[in-house]
Amino acid sequence: MKSNTKQQPGGFTLVELLVVIVIIVTLAGVAYPKLLSMVKKGDQIAAVRNGQSMILVLNEFANDYGSYPDADTAKEVTTKTGSPLNLTGDTANDYFRQIIASGILKSEDPFFAKSSISTKKPDNLMTPPAECLKGGEVGFGYMMNGTKAIANDDPNRIIAVTPLFNGSAKGEFDSGPLDQKAVLVGVDSSVKALIIRQDNKKVVVNGTKTLLENGEGTIWGADITPVIKVPKKK
Repeated sequence: MKSNTKQQPGGFTLVELLVVIVIIVTLAGVAYPKLLSMVKKGDQIAAVRNGQSMILVLNEFANDYGSYPDADTAKEVTTKTGSPLNLTGDTANDYFRQIIASGILKSEDPFFAKSSISTKKPDNLMTPPAECLKGGEVGFGYMMNGTKAIANDDPNRIIAVTPLFNGSAKGEFDSGPLDQKAVLVGVDSSVKALIIRQDNKKVVVNGTKTLLENGEGTIWGADITPVIKVPKKK
């Protein structure tokens, strides 16, 4: 009996092609989550590395100006350096921009981390002044004590965090960009990647206490009101 299945010499039948396609799709479905996790893990490692660079220059700034960046140091930096950069805003970009204006750092890279706000690496353009740390080039939120800089006299305190959930100032983190981890930069130069809780998008930083809790048993104590200055969106 003759078969009805037609096949070109040296070619594949339709059934064989369909089988190959199914195998490829199945393998892609298995490999994609692992590949995506590897990419996110790489972004997490990059965020930790940038955080380590950032705290070095922040501590050098604090040594030169007496504190981490705030409104008072903005005036001092402008007076001392004559920098044309805008240091008067209230976003993480504005406070980190003081580091560049001071001359301590000439790169935007340490302030970058992959997030929903910052998806592409900074271009390191500093002129015109509006180009320096513009919206979308900063991925870390900046921790302050109300409107004042966090004091660096307690090694348990946090100075910068990422990736914030939709630019939230409520201590909520986005589990997507960095493989379900939040990166926290400490004033003691430690940089930690902590698991983001799925029930409330927060991270535990001291026992059962989350980042913005203050009072007894927290990293802030009762005298500090921790706030997050969020990065500027594009």
